[in-house]
Amino acid sequence: MKNAQEFRSGQVMNLNGQPWVVLKAEFNKSGRNSAVMKFKLKNLLTGASQEPVYKADDKLEPVTLERSEVTYSYYSEPTYVFMDPDYNQVEIDAENLGDTLKFIVDGMTDVCEAVFYDGRPISIELPTTIVRTVSYTEPAVRGDTSGKVMKLATLENGTEISVSAFIEIGDAIEIDTRTGEFKGRAKA
Repeated sequence: MKNAQEFRSGQVMNLNGQPWVVLKAEFNKSGRNSAVMKFKLKNLLTGASQEPVYKADDKLEPVTLERSEVTYSYYSEPTYVFMDPDYNQVEIDAENLGDTLKFIVDGMTDVCEAVFYDGRPISIELPTTIVRTVSYTEPAVRGDTSGKVMKLATLENGTEISVSAFIEIGDAIEIDTRTGEFKGRAKA
């Protein structure tokens, strides 16, 4: 058991037999009242969220999740199938992938991390930076050099993101998977 004030963002706690990931943890100490921790939590199994408040010295149970390296293999309605280094298949429903789904493409070689709770896969975490190819974008407008000029680009799987004006069709670009934002042109 850990005190509530020891939990940080990214850690997982067990509340009523359910795993909840800490999205935000805020310590609050006011005048006469005791110190409290305000949390923003997301249920790893159902996707529900809540914002409970606990006394800073309340005891909460931490959860340790198992992790395993996997690579994307194929899509089989309604699950995405990943393969670990020992050729074991890990199947994850599309609804559990969330924003990760925007960056999954056939033939991708990125090494991902499968997250398991009680031996059951609950999510996939992509590397922080991935490289994808632009399949369509409008040509840059000549003479527009005022500040940071952005335009929409469509990736090979149909996902649209904002990129710099100098990006062209066929360019490989780097994307930050935490924010979904364009980072720059991929190094050759």
